[in-house]
Formats: sequence, structure tokens, C-alpha cells
Amino acid sequence: MDALVMSGGRGTRLGAVGADTEKPLVEVAGEPMIDRVLAALSAGRVDRVHAVVSPNAPETAAYLRDRESDAFGDDSADDSDGDDAATAGVSVVDAPGEGYVADLGYALERVERPVLTVAADLPLLSAGDIDRAIDAAGDASLSVYVPVELKRELGVSVDEETTTTVGDRTVAPTGLNVVGDDDGEYGDETALVVEDERLAVNVNRPRDIRVAEALLRRRERTETTPDHGDKQ
Repeated sequence: MDALVMSGGRGTRLGAVGADTEKPLVEVAGEPMIDRVLAALSAGRVDRVHAVVSPNAPETAAYLRDRESDAFGDDSADDSDGDDAATAGVSVVDAPGEGYVADLGYALERVERPVLTVAADLPLLSAGDIDRAIDAAGDASLSVYVPVELKRELGVSVDEETTTTVGDRTVAPTGLNVVGDDDGEYGDETALVVEDERLAVNVNRPRDIRVAEALLRRRERTETTPDHGDKQ
């Protein structure tokens, strides 16, 4: 399955950070968010990555075009450098910049379905998150949500206009979806609700960056803490 990374946002809600840097290039723990997303896709079960850019984010388009390649997933590509590996094989789709939904529709006309779609503002995205969505979708359409209560517990922003109800829970879209190969309209899909901190952090406001970096530090501490097992 291929993937579309929506990378045309300006980051107007990021305040001073967004004034100086386009949203996909905003750094979280010293690394641009777009690179973190591309690294997760490279590690997941994705065949090719298409970065959807727009005139609203010309620096992002130039950044990705510098890394554009036709060799995604090709073992012959030089993957000795982690940053290069994360952005290898990214093809760039120039959307008109008429908004997220319009640009997504433009990109969908240019790729085969089913296709994974992901927002560039998910710096904690993992290969496991990607593979879970692919497995759950099959060939059908799927939208991945997190409970709003989880986002509030973490202290990250919630866009009230995009929340919805699944079962008896109020949920928020994560920006991770699969658009299936059926003839249904975009938005007509199965809902998958996950309790996953990594997918609950969409960086839209300055405090979201701080929460993402705190979760990354916690993850690093957990990964480096030796497991001594039970002591007798």
C-alpha cells in the first residue's frame, strides 16, 4: 500500500513558531515533524510515499523535492544515514493549496487505492500505528480516532469542530486514515478508536510541541532503563 503525507499546511495556529517555520518543518526534539513521519512510514509496511505539498508551504515543497527519489524501498538506496533513509523515495505531488480536503482529493486522483493517508503533524507516529491501520482496513476505507478524554488528559489541543461520536464516546480524528478501493465517498469509512498517546498528539499549537517532546523523553527513559527482573 502506498501512502500520502499531507504536507501543505502553514501552521498559523503555532504562533511565533509557525511564523518563522512552515508546519511540517517545525522541529520536535530537534527533528522536523515531516522527517519523523517519513521515518515511521519507511519502517512500516508502505510501498511508496507521496508527499502532498502546496503553494502555502513552498519551503516544505523544496525540502521534500531535494529528497525526491524513485527508489523508495529499494535496497540499492544508500541507507547508511538515518535522515536520508527517512526521506528516501518520496515523490512530491503539487496540490493547488485549496484546503486539506480539496488537496487530498486532488492527490487521490493520482494514486492507486487503497492508500494510507497521514498528516505531517503527527511527530510520535510509529510503524506499529501504520501497520495496525493497514491491517484493520484491508481494502476498505478506515479512519483512526482517539478519545477526546485522552487528548485532554495529555494536555494537547482539541479541535472541537472535528470531534464526533463513535458508540458512546466523543472522539477526535488522528490524521491517520486509509482510503479504500471501493467507490464510496471520502468520509464514508469504518471508524477505529484507539487509546494511543502517540496518535493523540497532533501539533497545532505551541503546547502540543511541549507535550510531544515530554512524551519522547519519557519513551527514551523507558527504553534505556535496564530491566533487572524480579529480585529475590
